Amino acid sequence: MLSQPISVTFDIGGGRMVSIETGKLARQADGAVTVRQGNSIILATVVANNEPKEGQDFFPLSVDYQEKFASAGRIPGSFFKREARLNDYEILTSRLIDRALRPLFPEDYFCEVQVLLTLVSSDSEVMPDSLACLAASAALAVSDIPIKEIISEVRIGRVDGKFIVNPTRSELEKSDMEFMIAATDKNLMMVEGEAKECSEEDLVKALELAHDAIRIHIKAQEELRSKVGVKGKREYKQPEHKEELHQKVTAFTKDRINQIAKAGSSKHERSDAFDQLKKELIESLGEEATDIEKKFAKKYYADLQWELVRDMILNDRVRLDGRKLDQVRPLAMEIDPLPTPHGSALFTRGETQSLTTVTLGTPLDELLIESAAKSYDSKFFLHYNFPPFSTGEVKMMRGQSRREVGHGNLAMRSLKQMMPGNDYPYTVRVVSDILESNGSSSMATVCAGSLALMDAGVPFKKHVSGVAMGLITRATDGAYAILTDILGDEDHLGDMDFKVTGTREGICGVQMDIKVDGLSMNTMREALEQARKGRLHILDAMYETMEAARPEVKPHAPRMVKIFIDKEFIGAVIGPQGKIIQEIQRETGATINLEEVGNFGEVSIFSPAKEGLDKAVNWIKSIVAQPEVGSVYEAKVKSVMPYGAFVEFLPGKQGLLHISEVSHKRLETMEGVLSEGDMVKVKLIGLDQKTGKFKLSRKVLMPNPQGAGAGAGAPRDGGRREQE
Repeated sequence: MLSQPISVTFDIGGGRMVSIETGKLARQADGAVTVRQGNSIILATVVANNEPKEGQDFFPLSVDYQEKFASAGRIPGSFFKREARLNDYEILTSRLIDRALRPLFPEDYFCEVQVLLTLVSSDSEVMPDSLACLAASAALAVSDIPIKEIISEVRIGRVDGKFIVNPTRSELEKSDMEFMIAATDKNLMMVEGEAKECSEEDLVKALELAHDAIRIHIKAQEELRSKVGVKGKREYKQPEHKEELHQKVTAFTKDRINQIAKAGSSKHERSDAFDQLKKELIESLGEEATDIEKKFAKKYYADLQWELVRDMILNDRVRLDGRKLDQVRPLAMEIDPLPTPHGSALFTRGETQSLTTVTLGTPLDELLIESAAKSYDSKFFLHYNFPPFSTGEVKMMRGQSRREVGHGNLAMRSLKQMMPGNDYPYTVRVVSDILESNGSSSMATVCAGSLALMDAGVPFKKHVSGVAMGLITRATDGAYAILTDILGDEDHLGDMDFKVTGTREGICGVQMDIKVDGLSMNTMREALEQARKGRLHILDAMYETMEAARPEVKPHAPRMVKIFIDKEFIGAVIGPQGKIIQEIQRETGATINLEEVGNFGEVSIFSPAKEGLDKAVNWIKSIVAQPEVGSVYEAKVKSVMPYGAFVEFLPGKQGLLHISEVSHKRLETMEGVLSEGDMVKVKLIGLDQKTGKFKLSRKVLMPNPQGAGAGAGAPRDGGRREQE
């Protein structure tokens, strides 16, 4: 007989109820729950191996979040019509959970853990990613896997100046702030999001509100765990410790580590010196040392290096490269280094370098972003590439890593805040290739992207810069050091790393990972203020390099014109089976995109040459033009009759050029006067309201010879009928 499910329910505000249930689904997993809000349901499972793999010396945690299209009653649009590898949105959601969970496992726990989250039912208004970390933590809470604390995660939005916890999809579209925040009962763990130039104090308020909401989630998980009756966490094999070897490593390397750390050398010089010291350490162990002893020695050496460098920064207030704590590395910027891309910039900060390009495309180049609940086209996207040579390494090239997706997303969200609105006709693709890296290549991407967008002539409102910050703390005496523009080594040894992007007026993006307990909001405020100063320093240099966007796109970039036509003319522009629009594109070399917007047709015309652009614009305008009496047109003879010629004076508009209106001279026949295909200039002289027929004249546009008969409208016989 199946056991009864166990559940708890709580209010996340405004009467919005969330329930967590366990014991019904996936019962062979170490922990499994479903989290539900409205019609949105996430299934979270967690399984951990009982023993680490032989020789394992790191914690192998994998987190995968996936949305089933069936959850929203949809079939995937791929060729195979099934869910494939995780898309960028799912990868980014997985990263948010991974970054929050990872620090909560014991440092000596090396058993492989797999967390799987699946959206099995979708709600059009509930954002499932704001519930995913809650589900993952709850699955761990009801298991015996040895995690130290319970956590959760919420989204904070701000609409019309009011902060909202876990806003609906509709509310989020109107929000000027969006931050995902994870925390334990006592400490913040992770922050990521974007804002339209919010202040540092606004961010602190969002963090405080989020933490209050998360404590409610944690209390519900504790209640669920109590109902399930989890008695304790499983025992696991802890790594062996060799104290004698540890002391030997310390004695051999301590002074040399301090000497190398304080030398203020470059990344490769410092790395080579540390590697040489490690080599000498292993040689000092003698030939009789076993492989296991050598492995322990390397670990103790790395741990000592981590500890001594931290102490040096805290005690001496100096860094590995000799900088002050709040000093930004030397900056170098170059605009338009590449002749062919529509926009480009080279940004170098210390030993980190980004070569960024901008490509302007048509609406046909928009990126389809697909999720279970919603699919849409994006006109602005950024790709970030981190090749192995940027760090002097050799690695297999196997597509973009999750790290690359995450770094590119942070840069994209930051730059997006200053992009023109939806009425900007171009699709804009930014690509950042990291050529050299020693700390915060994502922030170099933001700076290079801002410069490249202005170089491309995109009406980018203001420069956006970014700076990566670090924090080192010591619990014994409360000492701490906030580091501006951190190195790669400082990122590894710090207790918090956070990246802040923005303009001179405010914050546009944040990514923060916190590894220390008890971080006060006052310390957070101090760190944000130091980040603001670093950001402004970089912005000053960027404005000196390029003060504003180019007034227009470069000569080799596609030209664009957008016109609006009445809805009734959309079919006329497209033509039967698309023949008209295809003919225009073929004859002019332009690319035309036509969309129905309300009662109008939005026609976007792109061309690499101004001549082709003008020709296409005039062609379309002629199709949608309304004939006006008194207007003059260039007409094409379609057929010739004894009594005159039928001419097309506007696309799809034909009228009779009567023989009496061809010339001031009396004509007996049309033979030899006009031929099919001739181009003639005509004037619209009348419109028969009953029949809708157009009356055209050629002779009114011709000089009237002296002694000629009457003008337009005179009878062909010149008045002889009255004499008779």
